[in-house]
Formats: sequence, C-alpha cells, structure tokens
Amino acid sequence: MVKSITRVVANSGALVLAGVLTLAGCGSDGGKGGGGGGAIACPGGPGTLLAAGSTAQAPAMDLWRNQFQRACPGLSVSYGGGGSGAGVQQFEAGRLAFAGTDAALTAGDTAATKAACPGGQGIDLPMVGGLVAIVFNVDGVTGLTLDGATTAKIFDSQIKKWNDSRIAALNPGVALPDADITSFHRSDDSGTTFNLTSYFAATSGGAWPAPGNKTWKGEGGQSATGSAGVSAQVERVKNSIGYVELSYAQQDKLNAAKIATAPGRAVAASAADAATTIAASSVAGTGADLALRLDYGTTAADAYPIVLVTYEVVCDKGNKPATLPAVKAFLGYTASAAGQQAIAGAGYVPLPNALTGRVKGVIDKLG
Repeated sequence: MVKSITRVVANSGALVLAGVLTLAGCGSDGGKGGGGGGAIACPGGPGTLLAAGSTAQAPAMDLWRNQFQRACPGLSVSYGGGGSGAGVQQFEAGRLAFAGTDAALTAGDTAATKAACPGGQGIDLPMVGGLVAIVFNVDGVTGLTLDGATTAKIFDSQIKKWNDSRIAALNPGVALPDADITSFHRSDDSGTTFNLTSYFAATSGGAWPAPGNKTWKGEGGQSATGSAGVSAQVERVKNSIGYVELSYAQQDKLNAAKIATAPGRAVAASAADAATTIAASSVAGTGADLALRLDYGTTAADAYPIVLVTYEVVCDKGNKPATLPAVKAFLGYTASAAGQQAIAGAGYVPLPNALTGRVKGVIDKLG
C-alpha cells in the first residue's frame, strides 16, 4: 500500500572487516567538522566498509564517514563515486557492502542482486534528499527562468541560441546574448540524469524523446564524467548549461535557473523548495523496499520539481556477518536526525522524520 509521508573500489575482492564485530556504545565527536556526529553506535574492532555509486551523494558521504570514523577509531568507510549505474553493478557483483543510486532499483536490478544477497535481495533505503539544479554560464546573465519544455529542447539541441524567442518569453527584460548554446550532460549512467529526464518526461509535452533514463538519450551536446565533471565544464565554458546537484552548484558558485511550474510562478533551486516536493512524496516500494514516488510535475507553491533522492542499496538478508554490524551502525547514523542535519548545510535536504523513522526500522532488521 502506498502511504504519504509529510571513492570507486580499487579491487573486486571480498569485503574485509577484522573479526566479527559486535555493537557497543561509543561517544560522539561532539559535532566537529560538518554538523554534529550525534550519538554514534560503534561496532567493536577495526575494519573497512566498501561502498560506491552516486556522485550526487559523494559530498554527503564525505561528511558522514568523517564523523563516523572520528567516533569509531579504526573503522573506515570507503566510498567511491563512479555513478549510480556503476555502483549498482558492483553491488550486484558482491563487491560492496552497499551502493548509492539516485534511481531506485528496477525489477531486473533487484533480481540481479539476489546473487549478492543469499536468501534475500537488494532493497532501496532513501537516505539523501536533494535537487537537480540547471546551472548556466551565460555572458551577462545572472538570473534565468526556464520551464520543462524549453529546458528539454535546449538539452535535445532543438533550441540552439540563447536569444531564442522561447527562452526570451520566459525572461522578459533579460538581455540574452546572440550566442550558441553549449550543453553538457553526463557521460556515465547516472541517477541524476534519470531524475532530470523524468522531469522532462513529465513536463515537456512530448518535447523530450524518451522516458526517464539513467543513460543520456538527448541529441547533441557534450558529455562529462560525474557531477563534478559537468560542474567544472559549465564553470569553464562561456554560454554553457548543464545539470548538477545543488551541492555542486553551491561549491562551484554556479548560477542556477529558476523553474517555472505554473503561469507567473518561478521556483528557485533551493533546499527549502525541494523539501516541499520531497515531503509530498509517497512510498512506492513494497516490504522493506522504501523506493519513493516523486512528483516531477508538481505545481504546488514553493515546490521545486527537479528533486532527487539517493538510495543506499543494501541486502535485506544475506549480508556478510563480518560487516553487517558496521553496515547497520553506519546507515543507522546517516538516517538519524544528527546524520541528516550534518548534511543540511551542504546543499542537501534532510528527509522527513516519518520517512527516516521507517528507514531506521528497516536497518534494525537487516540480516
């Protein structure tokens, strides 16, 4: 039933954690270096957890693992980017304790995870809330408004000039240059691409040629690897446009377009406005799987439509006994109020308490 809710691994060897870890109480780090560690329960003994996937959540993972490792000396969490597609593939191959993806597992993905989860399967645990910002570097322009159809046509090379009448109609009074548009998209299979193209599919009136997909389906444009790669290219190339998570836009000081969602309404790419959309989402997964249904076509006031939620993919059953306590401890921290607050200042959206409560309940029962 659907209920409403208000760095890449260097080898493919087995995960190693010294000894069988048992949960034991451990103090916090007092909130140093990123927003507060809270009360982190530390498994005993040294070891390493290996994870990889979504680059959207990489800055959040850096904050979380730093807090966790300070609180739990000798235990490290290694997280490699590489994109959602690569992370899921490595998880399916049994190389990771968990993977990060900005697109929930497909039925085919879930079936493939069973080999890595003896007696169980991979499930989606929503952990990182965020948004996809349409970032631009246009000569003489610091503020820009776009809508679904216009943005889709830009990224599909149907609109090729910045002073095109369709862009001008959304930006009265803005001096748009007579310049060619250079668009950048992800070269790797990306959950960020999935969320952007799902928005296009919902709002472009058929202008976008395909359903939401992790693989880029648009015509033309240039590609870059990872969110960091797209951000760097937009920062470097004049009269360019791309899409990245808000954390990268803030980090690289890129301009982000407002999104027109209704006549006379343009919504900023802000964490607060993305939170409105995420809070109105619903759980579409079944059982322990908490995949969400996001409304990319929202027209609600103060609701930014191009949102994303990054999931940690983990085995519901069949986790390696040596790593399971550490997995539960680390993910339990990231889903906690302290963990969510730790990333709030880095361009992310803390998930609703009702949702994180369900996530923590699933984590407690992982086997």
